[in-house]
Amino acid sequence: MLPAARKAVLGAVATALVMGLAACSGGDGGSGLSGALGNRLGQIGDGSTSYTGAQPGQARPERMKPGQKPPQFVVFSWDGAGEDDTKLFSHFREVGRKHGITMTYFLSGVYLLPESKAELYDPPRHERGRSDIGFNDTKGIKATVRELRGAWLDGNEIGTHFNGHFCGPLGGGATWTPEEWKSELVQAKSFVKKWRTNAGLPREQSLPFDYDRELVGARTPCLEGRDNFLRVAAKQGFRYDSSGISEQIWPDKKHGLWDLSLQLVPVPGRAFETLSTDYNFMVNQSGTAKGAPSMHTFWGNQMRDGLIKGFNRAYMGNRAPLVIGNHFESWNGGAYMRAVEQTIGFVCVQRDVRCVSFRQLADWLDAQDPEVLRRLRTLPVGRAPRSGWKDFLTAASSGSDKPGGSTPARAGAGPARSGASASATAESGVGGAGSAPEAKSALGVRAATGPSAADDVPAAGRTSLVWPAAAGGSVPDRLAHDGPAAIRPAAAR
Repeated sequence: MLPAARKAVLGAVATALVMGLAACSGGDGGSGLSGALGNRLGQIGDGSTSYTGAQPGQARPERMKPGQKPPQFVVFSWDGAGEDDTKLFSHFREVGRKHGITMTYFLSGVYLLPESKAELYDPPRHERGRSDIGFNDTKGIKATVRELRGAWLDGNEIGTHFNGHFCGPLGGGATWTPEEWKSELVQAKSFVKKWRTNAGLPREQSLPFDYDRELVGARTPCLEGRDNFLRVAAKQGFRYDSSGISEQIWPDKKHGLWDLSLQLVPVPGRAFETLSTDYNFMVNQSGTAKGAPSMHTFWGNQMRDGLIKGFNRAYMGNRAPLVIGNHFESWNGGAYMRAVEQTIGFVCVQRDVRCVSFRQLADWLDAQDPEVLRRLRTLPVGRAPRSGWKDFLTAASSGSDKPGGSTPARAGAGPARSGASASATAESGVGGAGSAPEAKSALGVRAATGPSAADDVPAAGRTSLVWPAAAGGSVPDRLAHDGPAAIRPAAAR
């Protein structure tokens, strides 16, 4: 089974960051077509993976027509992606099927490596056989492979969250060189491509994909080491990365990859925003996975309402894709898993909304006119074009909704400042509970405005969605370093 902890001491939580990885085909990490297999169908290597043809359920992306209002994309993603006794992987696969959506599962490679073979993992700057999230056992590997197989056949994406989840200044991802990131990636792929041999399960059913072909994106652990990872990612076939901190603006490319970073969203009733992850809401609410049971329902509702506010801000405003990151966990009585499921049920049924994987979003972005994407990047957070979408996205338009001209916004410029601010806040220990004024503040976040604010407006702000806190479910005593307690004052925008 997966280790109960996904290990990291809460006392060090304030210095943690989040991670993301990108997919790989070709390069020194291995041939993009797994050696001599080419386009032939069949098992690869020891049979752990197979090439079975194109993935089911993938629609061909279409370029928007001139003046067309963009769809609202939402990406739900999962770090780690292992199946254990809580059965959350299988549960959210069923949630996805229920709503007809796809998601991205960032697999930690060590979840396919048994404890008995831990010495096969040689992590950068750590002793061979060490992992901060442990390894797995035969039961857990079989269950995880089963869910990975089903997830891919359902049309979901299998990305990478790398391996040992090392964070912080003592050998964490931020200290790794490009070559060390390359080694970590090669090993992550090898654990997927050799799980049958490593786990002693030669008769188990193969994974139905060639991982060298399929792996195109990542999120680094704790969002650390992104710059050096990006130096090797494109050469390894990656198309996007989700390891940064951004605002709700249209993405641009960085080092040749789409920058599909986690985003800052409102925290209802508080005077700051935080990253769009379960971990960051938890740290800013309770600072522990075992907070007061009497608060579980409130905390879950606060996360749900914050995500929906972030959705509304984009949906009624600039239509920037909304990126949400999570973990299969039971922190604070499962409050955040209920919040995510509730959010899926609310946003993914709205008109003109597409809940997709990162890979599908990258496909759509690649299919668009670069000039149209440039214009979309000029739209600030929460603001629709003043002159309406048709005028804004036609050839005759000036192509900018910013005062003073048509210079496109540099993707990541604002988020970079937010990230620096978040790190400084985290290191000072403020992130968990907020300062005294913040803790008591009833200030709301800035509402979305713009000409289209009345178009297609879901009643999220008026909706009362209260789910009782479920009883049961184990809550780990220790947490993974899965993100900074990133906050920024709502009034800073």
